[in-house]
Amino acid sequence: MRMGETDLLAIRFLLKREQEGRSVSPKDLATHLGISSASTTVLIDRLVRSGHVERRPHPTDRRALVIAPTIASDDEVRATLGDMHRRMIQVAEGLEPDEAVTVLDFLEDMRTAVDSVRDGEGEQAPTAPVTSIDEARSASGS
Repeated sequence: MRMGETDLLAIRFLLKREQEGRSVSPKDLATHLGISSASTTVLIDRLVRSGHVERRPHPTDRRALVIAPTIASDDEVRATLGDMHRRMIQVAEGLEPDEAVTVLDFLEDMRTAVDSVRDGEGEQAPTAPVTSIDEARSASGS
């Protein structure tokens, strides 16, 4: 979609809230993204210009606005993610069983590491630091 991460997170949030039947104010969006109101205004302006979101009058408060994704935004997200998911599935299906086990073990270890930091358990240093994928491959003989 040729967007930055914050733009994609904003659209995803807006699409989810719309699906739930909930409106989103600029303040709601700022809180969700953890950005300032000034940054939120710039973000919304950019997404309005690109045709991904629109400002609408608040249904009950004439002074307020809500931010809503456009139909084009929903279609583009579905098309982009659908294509990306198909490619990801092809890669995953191409793994040999032992490779899949290695990947799953790695992802589980990464989840545990992230959760332990998030849960305040402190940082766990890796046993053998790897500086690049190429270094890891040469160390494993691949």
